[in-house]
Amino acid sequence: MFKPNYYLLVTAIFVLLVIMTSNIYFQLAWAWFALSFFTVSLAYLLNKPTIFRKRSDGTVPVYVRWVFMPFLWSTQLYNSWARSTDSVPALQKIDKGLYLARRLFPSDIHQIKSENISAVLDVTAEFSSLNWMSYQADVDYLNVPILDHSVPSDTQIHRALNWIHTHRKTGRSVVVHCALGRGRSVFMMAAYLLSQNPKSSPSDIMDKIRGIRQTARLNKRQFKYLKRALDNKLLVVQNSAWLIANPVSGTRQWEEQQDLILRYLSAYFDITVKTTTPEINGTDLAKEAVKASPDMIIACGGDGTVTEVAAAMIGTNIRLGIIPFGTANALSHVLCGTMSKIAPLETICLNLIDGCEQRIDTATCNGELMLLLAGVGFEQQMIEKADRSKKNTSGQLAYLKGLWEAIGQNNVHEFTVQLNDEEPFTIKTPSLTIANAAPITTLLAQGKGVPNIIDGELDLTWLDPERMQILNLAELAMLGMGDRNEDRDLPEDSNSPEGNNGIFHRSAQRVTVDISQVGHYVVDGEERKAEKLEVLVRPKSLSVIVPESVVS
Repeated sequence: MFKPNYYLLVTAIFVLLVIMTSNIYFQLAWAWFALSFFTVSLAYLLNKPTIFRKRSDGTVPVYVRWVFMPFLWSTQLYNSWARSTDSVPALQKIDKGLYLARRLFPSDIHQIKSENISAVLDVTAEFSSLNWMSYQADVDYLNVPILDHSVPSDTQIHRALNWIHTHRKTGRSVVVHCALGRGRSVFMMAAYLLSQNPKSSPSDIMDKIRGIRQTARLNKRQFKYLKRALDNKLLVVQNSAWLIANPVSGTRQWEEQQDLILRYLSAYFDITVKTTTPEINGTDLAKEAVKASPDMIIACGGDGTVTEVAAAMIGTNIRLGIIPFGTANALSHVLCGTMSKIAPLETICLNLIDGCEQRIDTATCNGELMLLLAGVGFEQQMIEKADRSKKNTSGQLAYLKGLWEAIGQNNVHEFTVQLNDEEPFTIKTPSLTIANAAPITTLLAQGKGVPNIIDGELDLTWLDPERMQILNLAELAMLGMGDRNEDRDLPEDSNSPEGNNGIFHRSAQRVTVDISQVGHYVVDGEERKAEKLEVLVRPKSLSVIVPESVVS
């Protein structure tokens, strides 16, 4: 069986040649070969096919090709010999619309066209692909880079199955190829056939493939992984999706980006697109989608749109995907991290394609879905002051300006708070937030650090009215960047800054607050009126799609 140690052994041989050779030119050549094979060894030892830097269009950067040239030369020589002695054709039909092949060359173009193949799944990591455009071939291409003799990740399997199935549903024929059409491509073909024939066994499928392509084989590791994937129900096509877009979110980005979004996603999902109107909101459309039972519902818009769509999905197993087109995009920031604020659209779409499922907490505030937080005082005043016209012209700066104005006023309110079934207590504060989740940029909710969206608790944060609020905000910023602290015990005089530095925090599953002194509040950025807040957490009640890096 192949082992990465073989490449390390070759590396050691070339290092020895460098030491034993006196000619500088030969030393450089041997050093180049040693570097090439050592880098390949690292790719296998770390299971990082991305070391080859193969792009989505199948090309490999020139500088990378130069590093790997000695390895590629030797591999090309072996593959040329193997092809010359191969007992099977370069390309063979395995099932209706499904083909297996070795690495494709210009000489294979005629057969590709004659078989009406219009989709190519390339599972090599090391070789550049054909430039199909230059051959005037109407071919959709996808590269899922896998190292030779290795197994794909769960994410790669999911991505390949959805891609193949989307093309087959539209009647397009697909060819899957690796270097020799014997291992990696066979794994992916077997995985797809098992997804369509779940009552079959891996042995049955391999017998079917080998009955046509006698050189097809899986090593022990690959076969064991294929069986595990089947047993763990990973070989399931999940490619039906509804996309619900708010056409006026942000600066009407949906109108500008919809073609690009659909181009990215339509290769992997059978998409139904709906847009909200003044008469039909995201919840109405999501209820319609839930009846159709898709694998995913994608909310394209701001936090308000996401909340509307999620309201119809609570308690279901349908996954929520997010394309953030709003001003703050706070929930996307919570789920996908800080880089989501600047991530290009391609990365956002790839996260939906390759992402992982995670169950998160939601909450209700006065019977209304709350994904993020409810607030009175500074939070509520900030939202009220940052109206739509200001957000359109200033973006998130509108919120900062609103917060600054609220801090300048420093209006103090008295609230009676009850946590779970405990005795009520009274606080005086200019700001109270009750958070299920909040990004680090939402300073007013950072009383114990960034709220955890999967801990099954609500986070209450309020401020001492006697302390300079700019100091409170500075400390909240520090708390948000650090680890979550232990709860600050409520002192006898809850307004005393002594021992708490002006910031108070408590956790609970249920929170009731008398806000009759104010009479209005905000929940997830929307203004509401009420005399009382009743907030209840609902642990792990919503499935969302997050980047693989977030859960790994």
